[in-house]
Amino acid sequence: MTAKSLAVEPREVTTKPGRARVEGGILATVGDLLSPLSWWNDLLVNLPLAYAFATVVGLVSRPLFGPALVVDYWLTNVLGFVLLHVRGETVLRGERPSYDRRTLARDLLLSVGYTAVVVALVWLGGLTFPGWLVA
Repeated sequence: MTAKSLAVEPREVTTKPGRARVEGGILATVGDLLSPLSWWNDLLVNLPLAYAFATVVGLVSRPLFGPALVVDYWLTNVLGFVLLHVRGETVLRGERPSYDRRTLARDLLLSVGYTAVVVALVWLGGLTFPGWLVA
């Protein structure tokens, strides 16, 4: 996989109302909701989403609850960073940015840091499978 294959070609943003504007608004909202840049967001959005997903996985295989929680939490963070980056660049430059390996690496590194906290919570028993679900 080359850096060129990861790059997204810049695209002018339309100023006319319609589908493009609605799509941009939806992406911006989802990116803001999933970005882990505030404590309340992680606490009220990313962690509950990851916990819900992990609970479903835990119903199938209880040992996979912890790994599923961590993986889904990490994925919500990465998606939030990517959407924030694209939205920010679009606002600043008036066009969709190219998303290269360096930007992806930075976003992944930030997500790994946040995910390390969730891994510690799972490891220390702070986040466990809800026992009341399977009595």
